[in-house]
Amino acid sequence: MAVMNKKNTGFTLIEIMLVLVLMSLSAVAVIINLPDSKQDIAKEQAQRFYYRIQLLNEHAILNGKDLGIRVDEKKGAYSYLQLESNGWQVFENKTYVETQLQDGVLLSLELGSDAWSQNESLFKQESLFDEDRFADFDKEKKIKPPQLFVLSSGEMTPFRLSIFSEEDKYNGWVVDVKESGSIDLVHAKDTQDETGIR
Repeated sequence: MAVMNKKNTGFTLIEIMLVLVLMSLSAVAVIINLPDSKQDIAKEQAQRFYYRIQLLNEHAILNGKDLGIRVDEKKGAYSYLQLESNGWQVFENKTYVETQLQDGVLLSLELGSDAWSQNESLFKQESLFDEDRFADFDKEKKIKPPQLFVLSSGEMTPFRLSIFSEEDKYNGWVVDVKESGSIDLVHAKDTQDETGIR
């Protein structure tokens, strides 16, 4: 009788174990890189805003453009604007697109005081601050002017923008722009009232 050898075509135990180990390592790498809580997402969003406003300030100075940021606390969003001859327009730049925060992550804007809220400010009230100044140019879709100005002169509106989770608003992050023009990113617990903002 002839003995027939059957060749096994299945996977060996070592091959299966190797695949499982590789899949486990891939899953761990993905999990480590994902924010694991709303607090982490809030920190990531605050860092993104912090770096963008620094770049926006440099862009305004280098290109001689007056720019601004419109913050919508109710929607949890902010957008970038540029002052044109026909009023404030959406800033057409891939780096500065409108940003919508995730559900459960909120933001709060506190404007500075002193020169930026006085009639004797850098600009007359009817120039940059008047929301109705450019109403005749586009009655159908009026773009509201920014609350935060980033000017070609290098000056910026002093403000504090807090980004936090709705679960714990005292554990958020704050982008703090002072009257001096310095920009800081600090934990909410470490903020100090140095800009006249409460």
